[in-house]
Formats: sequence, structure tokens, C-alpha cells
Amino acid sequence: MKKLIPMIAVAALATMFTSCKKDYSCTCTSSASGSTTSTMKYPLGKQKKKDAESACKAMNTNVTAGSMTASVSCTLD
Repeated sequence: MKKLIPMIAVAALATMFTSCKKDYSCTCTSSASGSTTSTMKYPLGKQKKKDAESACKAMNTNVTAGSMTASVSCTLD
């Protein structure tokens, strides 16, 4: 019994420090000046939250051409 308790403690600590991979998706809203907005949802698959946040943030963009401006704003789901 005395050997079992430290083994359980080590196993519990090991599981606490492993990061879980979950299915994430990114919802992006695009708009252009003088136009309606649209919303799209993109699956990001199984990955760590930090990686999913980076992938979703990379989809944000703003483009200006002459008097027209288009933007895409994404948030992690």
C-alpha cells in the first residue's frame, strides 16, 4: 500500500501536465465597404488551444484598394 500511493501521485501529476488536443473551429466575418457582411465557420481540427488561436488569428486581414476596404475578422470557437 505504501508503494501504491506514490505511484498514483506520479500518475496524477503526469496527466495534469499533458496538454489536451481538442477540435476547434474559427468563425470569420467578412465585410467590404458598401457591401453586406458574411460569416463562415472553418474547422481547424484537433490541436492545442494555443495553436488553434494562432491559426485563427492568422486569418484576420484588412485590404484597401482605392476607396474600397475589405476586412475579415475571425474568432476561435
